[in-house]
Amino acid sequence: MSQRILLQSSTGALFLLLSWSVGLVIGEVGTNFSNCLNFFYNETPPTWDKAPRYQPICQRYKNQYRFASLYDRQHRAPLFSAYILSPAEGKRPNSIWKYEPQLAFSRASPEMKRFNISVDQNVIESQAVLQDYRNSNYTKGHLNPSMHQKTEEDREATFTLTNIVPQRAGSNSGPWSRLEEEVLRRFKAYCEGPMYVITGGMPYESGAHWINNRVSVPEYMWSAYCCPSYKAGLPESVQQFFPTYAAVGRNDRNSGEEIVPVKMKAKANIRGYDVRRMPLDTLEGILQRRLAMPISLFDVKCQK
Repeated sequence: MSQRILLQSSTGALFLLLSWSVGLVIGEVGTNFSNCLNFFYNETPPTWDKAPRYQPICQRYKNQYRFASLYDRQHRAPLFSAYILSPAEGKRPNSIWKYEPQLAFSRASPEMKRFNISVDQNVIESQAVLQDYRNSNYTKGHLNPSMHQKTEEDREATFTLTNIVPQRAGSNSGPWSRLEEEVLRRFKAYCEGPMYVITGGMPYESGAHWINNRVSVPEYMWSAYCCPSYKAGLPESVQQFFPTYAAVGRNDRNSGEEIVPVKMKAKANIRGYDVRRMPLDTLEGILQRRLAMPISLFDVKCQK
């Protein structure tokens, strides 16, 4: 049986929860997030069952940790990225795309590297490369968006394919982009401390979908935040958004509406890429039902 058929037959187990037991860490790619726990509330990553193909990555750029990702080696795409939101002090940087050397060579440099004109075959086998996205009809969808990062170097670090999933343009530049802007505005207006964000892709329920027969396409995007410290006396209209809130966005306009309804009056170019806002518990319930496993994104539900 081919590897692809095996993957399709095991989609229900795609998000098998990864245990974060302490183990040998070679550089920034290892068995846990011990080098970058600060990107998770209470330094506690989501609780996932053990699955060797899921690779914790402490995303390191210019000798500094920038965010964290859990990478699915077999599907060549991240399951999620976790970061601390910090409004950008500058423009979106040039799209200089990078990769993770240690996914290909365990003893390689711990720093993400720029793609060269010629890409080593071991890199191609270990992760997504730029060629996968060419003529695919999908954009490179950031899980950790560059404009949620303060410094120029932090924003540059988000342009690694280990932070990217195949995302339809109608979602990426439409409703999902508006959600990212909305979360940023909410942070600026009401948070009085760090906001911890975890964003990921939800696989198809009935078999994996692919670009270039290599990179798995998510059926939905999802995101949740935790803002444990926020202004007292919140207006009643925004109380529901703190300390946590979440959302699920459609990445396939032909998917059913059981998770996210479609607004038929939306403009044609974004119709079917709707985003449904929801409490954290609702998102976790959707993930649990879809993936048949218990899921907790933030320690103690982001309570102090």
